[in-house]
This record gives sequence, C-alpha cells and structure tokens, in this order.
Amino acid sequence: MNRAELLAAFNTLLQAERFKDYGPNGLQVEGKAEVRKIVSGVTASLALIQAAVAANADAIFVHHGLFWRGQSGTVTGWMKQRLALLLKHDINLYAYHLPLDAHPELGNNAQLGLQLGLTATSRFGDQNLGFLGGKADGCSFSSAVELSEHVKTVLNRPVVHISPARAAPKTIANIAWCSGGAQGYFEAAIAAGADAFITGEISEPQAHYAREMNVSFIACGHHASERYGAPAVAAYVAAQHGLAHEFIDIDNPA
Repeated sequence: MNRAELLAAFNTLLQAERFKDYGPNGLQVEGKAEVRKIVSGVTASLALIQAAVAANADAIFVHHGLFWRGQSGTVTGWMKQRLALLLKHDINLYAYHLPLDAHPELGNNAQLGLQLGLTATSRFGDQNLGFLGGKADGCSFSSAVELSEHVKTVLNRPVVHISPARAAPKTIANIAWCSGGAQGYFEAAIAAGADAFITGEISEPQAHYAREMNVSFIACGHHASERYGAPAVAAYVAAQHGLAHEFIDIDNPA
C-alpha cells in the first residue's frame, strides 16, 4: 500500500481535522513509498523504533509522536537519535493524539472501556473526549473499592484510588473515564454526574476534589490506560488493506 493511501485511510477513520491538538496528527516522518507491515505502539520512543526495525516494519503507528507544541525545534539529543534511526531505515511514522483518544469504537477511551467492562452512554469534557456510562453486564464490582481493585487486576498494575471523605455511594452507578493525562477532566466528570472517575494520572488538586465532592478518583497510569487504541486502529486498517500488523508494547511505569 502506498504511504499516502495509508495516510488517507488513517485520516478518514480518525477525522483528525476535527480536533485542536498539541501537535501534528498524521504522517510525521516520511519513509519508503510502499508499506507492507505496520508496527503499532504507544509512544515513538527509541526502544519502539528499534523494535520496529527488528520487526522489518515499513511504518510505525503511535499515539505519542515526536513533535509537540512548545518544543525547541532543534534536532539534538533524543530527537536526533530517534529521527536518525527512522531515516536510516526509511520507516514512516504516523502519529495521532486526540483523534486516537476520541474514536468511538477503536480509540483509547473506547478500548479502555472495553477492557474494563464499561459501556459508554454519553460523552463529556473539552472536545467530548471523556466517556460516561456504567458497567457492562457480567461485571461484578459495585463499590468504589471493588472498582479500584478491578482496574488494578485488569490492567495488571498498581492504581491510586482517592476515596471521598464522606461515605461513597454503596453502588457505583455512573462511571466516567478518559485515558492518559486527563486529570483536568475530573471537574467536568463530576458535573456530568459521575460517581467515580478513571484516568491515567493524578495531580495535587484532584485528591481534594474527590474528598470534598464525594466522587472517587482512580489513576491507573498514563501508559497503561493508552495501550489499546493504537493496536486497535492499526489492526483495523491493516486488515482492511491487506497489510501485516504487529503491536509492540514498550513497558512504561508512568
């Protein structure tokens, strides 16, 4: 498949033009014209690029690309290392940030909900990135503590759970979630009626909001919450166009 055709396929699926983002979405680094294999991952780190080279990839598809608003613009240090390896092996780098979070079936939030057994009924927050809903049929958790343990078990990593100062509702009915560094969405989740909010990171203010507003806050790790969108999108597009695909997860405790 031609790299431009692959770009068009990703753009059509993710509708990048709809989003105000922190960096460029789409083809960030141009490589060889023909693509036969895609490697997907969370972040375009040196380790992922090295693994993609070893896997004979023609393209890499990630959530976190190389270029962000506010960078110095110099090609030195880590940026030089990553770019040099991509260019040496003529590998295309495709990166989609907020569009990958937002896709209703294949995006990070949709796929995180699928992993956790959550069903979305509405959206909230800036650019409608946050998902709000409840547990799917068959999920056994009911309290905030049980939900926290469930998230810990499914994602196989420790979580930070801030419980309300007052007694939490006996049954957690409305659950909000937004992957990555979406702790700033907590107030919008509360306004939307959430009994609990799940995201990747927590900052100092959210602990106070949780205790004062009687809503549980669960931080499960930025990387851990965003492991699912990139492989879902890349696998879908690869299957549609007869390409090989491999997901490579570079461990990150953050």
